[in-house]
Amino acid sequence: MTESVTIAKDTAEKSVSTENRVVIRFAGDSGDGMQLTGTEFTRAAALAGNDISTFPDFPAEIRAPAGTIGGVSGFQLHFASEAIYTPGDTPDVLVAMNPAALKKNIADLRKGGVVIANSSAFTANNLKKVKYEENPLDDDSLDDYRVVPIDMTAQVERALKDSGLSTKEMGRCKNFYALGLMYWMYNRDKARQEEWIRQKFAKKPAIADANIKAFNAGYNFGITTELIGETYEVAPVKMAPGRYRNIMGNQATVLGFVAAAQQSGLPLFYGSYPITPASDVLHGLAKHKDFGVTTFQAEDEIAAMAATVGAAYGGSLAITGTSGPGLALKGEALGLGAMMELPMVVLNVQRGGPSTGLPTKTEQSDLLQALYGRNGDSSLPVLAAASPGDCFHAAFEACRVAVKYMTPVILLTDGYVANGAEPWKIPDASALPAIDVKFGTDPNDYMPYRRDEETLARQWVVPGTPGMQHRVGGLEKDALTGDVSYDPQNHQDMTDNRRLKTEGIANDFPATTVEGDEDADLLMISWGGTYGSMKVGVLRAREQGMKVAHLHLRWINPLPKDTIDVLKRYKHHVCCELNNGQLTQVLRAHSLVDIQSYTKVEGKPLLVQEIVDLAQKYVG
Repeated sequence: MTESVTIAKDTAEKSVSTENRVVIRFAGDSGDGMQLTGTEFTRAAALAGNDISTFPDFPAEIRAPAGTIGGVSGFQLHFASEAIYTPGDTPDVLVAMNPAALKKNIADLRKGGVVIANSSAFTANNLKKVKYEENPLDDDSLDDYRVVPIDMTAQVERALKDSGLSTKEMGRCKNFYALGLMYWMYNRDKARQEEWIRQKFAKKPAIADANIKAFNAGYNFGITTELIGETYEVAPVKMAPGRYRNIMGNQATVLGFVAAAQQSGLPLFYGSYPITPASDVLHGLAKHKDFGVTTFQAEDEIAAMAATVGAAYGGSLAITGTSGPGLALKGEALGLGAMMELPMVVLNVQRGGPSTGLPTKTEQSDLLQALYGRNGDSSLPVLAAASPGDCFHAAFEACRVAVKYMTPVILLTDGYVANGAEPWKIPDASALPAIDVKFGTDPNDYMPYRRDEETLARQWVVPGTPGMQHRVGGLEKDALTGDVSYDPQNHQDMTDNRRLKTEGIANDFPATTVEGDEDADLLMISWGGTYGSMKVGVLRAREQGMKVAHLHLRWINPLPKDTIDVLKRYKHHVCCELNNGQLTQVLRAHSLVDIQSYTKVEGKPLLVQEIVDLAQKYVG
């Protein structure tokens, strides 16, 4: 719903529309600063009190060929005066810094949407690179959109003519020009942004001044131009009382790990080898030495996993992080951790595969690898985060379960939730669940593999504890003494014990919650980062009169105890995921229910409209 009024703004009279929600996509070369521009406008939306959801999209190459489709970097922001759960299906505004950015993204822009195009980049050479025979700003190919061509190069150079900067240096300020124009269009507070620029470039005052002038030039262009007929207001969202911050998924994961370490009283060890898109977790944890965090950048993935096993043996909250290719390399040492039954967390920030695949794109294709990607029957707990903010709670939960049940736990996020952002209500630390650590200290009749009757966890004994010397390693252990055992029945018993311990984690789960219509014919199933798209898609399908319900699974191994009962309540079932149907296989095998699969492996998240169309197919 849009309401319009007319107000006097500075020297120009403009129409101001009140919008409930807006989606903007910034796109340009990977060197055009679109990630920074998008991040800064996101910050402005967050400070204005809007609900937000973002989706950065950038090339895998550090500096992809300029002006090419493959070199386009984008940043999409959805901000609203109501609760939102996705970065939006279709942008309302596309800021295109060159022809490649326009060509790659124009098909996604809604009809009637606004194109802000940097016309100075639409040269014959750049048009040729992306096979435009004619300049799309001059022909009728963009008639379905409101096109605003701006010679940003000339505008910025005019604003900075007395700055003393070179032409190349002035060109780097174009992203702040575009940001200033967006600030004007959406009535954001300039002062905060100008202060941020001064702080960001405090050591380079000439650059700070230039960026501020470029920013104001873009803002003032909006005031004076007749090309843009109106500005927009997006009111603050009504949120539950509390303290909020804008947070990315990897940042939330870092805080979840640190919170778990503080709650358990354990030193945190994080051993990792840099890999996209998990490297930010290593960088983030390295900043928290004051909280007893030790970070170790290993020479390879195998060393990182082995060091994490050693840290767990030594009594630390031991964590390692990687993406799919790294999880493959960690497999053998992770099996050692399973055999030794030590608490540790393995974070896998999933990306497109196989091999190097699409390292900067999102996917959910490592699920079966997490469940079965080790030799032998090596059952390990596996859970997945649903959103950027949920990464905190999933990371904390993974640590809690690892310590309570004395087992490695695999935590799955993905590029979509790891690099995306949303408002996150900072939790009350005193309200976080307890993580009770009870190291074994009583040597009386100590047996390394004697188990707790409830959890089947063995005791955690720090090496060097008087009278509690014990043996661990990769050879099968006697079910009590921990001595090497080749006894067939013992191996059967130990294999069963490890499986039953994992299955027993489900005793901690509350009853499964299903959202939507109680009398629905169709149950739509999601896991991990598909949660937001599914939630909104099911809501819109129900608004159109369809009887639909939504089941989101946080834990994949073990599945909730009532999973089969829940599935059998519905006539139709569709599992939607960013792979070729991996969870569908698991659920069909577990329940023998004829679950259908909707899959997508484009490196992009699910769209809300895809979910609505799918529901229509089954119950419309």
